Amino acid sequence: MSTVSDELIEQLKELDTPTVCNALESVVPQRRGYGYTTDPLVCTRPELGSMVGYARTACIRAMHPSDVRGEAARDLQHGYYSYIDDGPKPAIIVIQDLDGEGRGYGSFWGEVNSNIHNGLGCVGLITDGSVRDIPDIAEGFQMLADRIGPSHAFVHTVSYGGGINVAGMRVSSGDLIHADQHGAVVIPNDKAHEVPDAAAAIARRERVIINAAQEEGFNFERLKQAWGDAAEVH
Repeated sequence: MSTVSDELIEQLKELDTPTVCNALESVVPQRRGYGYTTDPLVCTRPELGSMVGYARTACIRAMHPSDVRGEAARDLQHGYYSYIDDGPKPAIIVIQDLDGEGRGYGSFWGEVNSNIHNGLGCVGLITDGSVRDIPDIAEGFQMLADRIGPSHAFVHTVSYGGGINVAGMRVSSGDLIHADQHGAVVIPNDKAHEVPDAAAAIARRERVIINAAQEEGFNFERLKQAWGDAAEVH
């Protein structure tokens, strides 16, 4: 599994997720149409800004009790937390709720699990299920979820480590994820180093247009000029 430098992760954290998506359109043009969340998610702590980390994937259900019992259930639980602990850091947990239209029926996420995962090197969570205990979530732990709910119901882990789809974003274990209040995107590891420079170039071009738009007397002719000027910025 390839990883990127801590320095690059810090650089990526300085960007918001829409900017990363824009940069990826330049670096990997075919990624314009996929690789990011397309369904809305609730961000519980937008003030935390962006999080960047390696995906740890899992699937859950909560509407009905698990068919796995006893030692087998314990082995599944231990295997999941061992998988989280053994992966590259920082990590972002990405969990698909398999309850279909009933997803979010019960929450895997609250005060206890956020603290456990935070202690195991995870900076946050992305799920199409629910979260709860919002005031008591581990300090600095970000959560993007389909909804907020009150109960854990019969929540249980079904599997972990496989490919999943959360809110329209396909994720494999170990993928590099960038997320903030807008949603999340998978960054190809081998292209991640190109994202900061691509983002900076886009920002320079956008600044030309924004500055023009804020001028007194701005009109369509000035906009056309600004478009042309921006195209010359690299």
